[in-house]
Amino acid sequence: MLLLHGDPSQAVTVLGYDLPRLHAMLNDFPPALLVTAMVFEIAAIVTRREHFRTVSYWTLIAGVLGGAAAVVSGLLAEDAIEHGEGIHSIMGEHELVAYWTVGIFAVLMLWRILRDRKMGRGERLGAFILGLVGTIFLIDTGRLGGKMAFEHAAGVPVMEMRREIRDRMAGHQHEEGEGHEDHGSDSTHTGDHDY
Repeated sequence: MLLLHGDPSQAVTVLGYDLPRLHAMLNDFPPALLVTAMVFEIAAIVTRREHFRTVSYWTLIAGVLGGAAAVVSGLLAEDAIEHGEGIHSIMGEHELVAYWTVGIFAVLMLWRILRDRKMGRGERLGAFILGLVGTIFLIDTGRLGGKMAFEHAAGVPVMEMRREIRDRMAGHQHEEGEGHEDHGSDSTHTGDHDY
């Protein structure tokens, strides 16, 4: 059920996902599809096999549609997460780069829809270069989204962060034979900090 109106303090859900989780789910598809489109375009150039170009064409279209869905879900999630100035600044940059990414690939998609069967070698090279530029923007979009999620815990409510900090400070025990990788933190450290 789609719920987009009402009290902003109440969780808005789409098909059972809150908006930040919906965005997290949808934002995985465009990178996979758009990079795959570029890989098959390279395969078409190298092998000169038309079926690789066909796969690239349809994967590009699916990637652009997925990218549009990721952008819309990101815009909806923006106001649904608790965030401070640090996340807000990165969020604005992430949003701008995402617009550029989807815009570049949308232009490429339209170019290919209109001209794919008529393109000469030079035009095909131009389309490929545009795809490479879009891929650079795509990588930066993912970098900024990852920075929000993994360095600033975007989408994690403050109460959950406090609970997780207390839990980590309390440490944990491994069952006998269960491996433990030490990543440089003292997992047995306990403290009396009030977070």
